Amino acid sequence: MAIWHDTPTLEEINQGTAQCMPGHLGLEITEIGEDYLEGKLPVDHRTRQPFGILHGGANVVLAETLGSIGANLLVDTSKFYCVGQEINANHLRPVPEGEVTGRAKPVHIGRTSQVWEILIYAPNGKLSCISRITMAVVAHGG
Repeated sequence: MAIWHDTPTLEEINQGTAQCMPGHLGLEITEIGEDYLEGKLPVDHRTRQPFGILHGGANVVLAETLGSIGANLLVDTSKFYCVGQEINANHLRPVPEGEVTGRAKPVHIGRTSQVWEILIYAPNGKLSCISRITMAVVAHGG
């Protein structure tokens, strides 16, 4: 049984991010599972750092986007919205080309906060980054 309060289509989600940072970097949400969300990010001129590998900040953009979208899919958005409070990332191996894939799963789903773990994989399937984000659940007008 899916954990989501609402399940928009992938097209609707990607349209919502097209004109902001995720869209400008080529990030795409690719799958909504029963209890996870996946997305991919190209490693190209938009996302590399000067040494020719994926910028750590690009990993964080992928992680925060997946965690934020997932968190908001869990709540009744007519009453609540979720915003990031804290994020961290451990960059484990460099990725020079291709695209990375992230998978976000909730670790804690509370009334006022959520914690998400995001695993990011290099094109060869090896773990390249692990991130965790804490999301605040905020009442509209609160």
